[in-house]
Amino acid sequence: MRIPGFARLLALSAALLFGFSSLALAQSAPRVRVETSLGNFVIELDPQRAPLTVASFLEYVKAGHYTDTVFHRVIGNFVVQGGGYDAKYVEKPTRPGTPNESGNGLSNRRGTVGLARTGEPHSGTAQFYVNLADNAALDPQPSRWGYTVFGHVVDGMNVVDDIGAVATGTLGPFDRDAPLQPIMIKRVEVLQ
Repeated sequence: MRIPGFARLLALSAALLFGFSSLALAQSAPRVRVETSLGNFVIELDPQRAPLTVASFLEYVKAGHYTDTVFHRVIGNFVVQGGGYDAKYVEKPTRPGTPNESGNGLSNRRGTVGLARTGEPHSGTAQFYVNLADNAALDPQPSRWGYTVFGHVVDGMNVVDDIGAVATGTLGPFDRDAPLQPIMIKRVEVLQ
């Protein structure tokens, strides 16, 4: 029995297994680039934990829904929110809401990306937000639904922080928290 050959075979098998698992992980964690008027940031999506939300978000991305939309809600030390209104603050049409996946084990921590919604738990459509701070209050509680986290910023968090620091007030249909100088989302694209 030749141990060196067996050891090489074992090492090769481990390398192949590691390579395949890395490829599967890379395929299962798509990234998108959000190009804004203040710079770009990259979001890594988590289809393992939020498959319905990620699938819906990617459909909006591929359809060009986010092109020329604005960040319409900015609250310092809380969130920046966008993707639902065009440059004239007209709400864009959306598909029906996505089932709430907030119980997926992901928490609303700084840099994570969540699906905005109304008070109805399954009403999230195209609007998304990025947490500027740890916001555990947005996580699910035993007595209520939370807000679904479906990704996190992996590059360009400084851009998100810059968006979170702009002056806000009344603009368009919003009586508060709207950037006084519009911050455009030029486009969102899937990275290969």
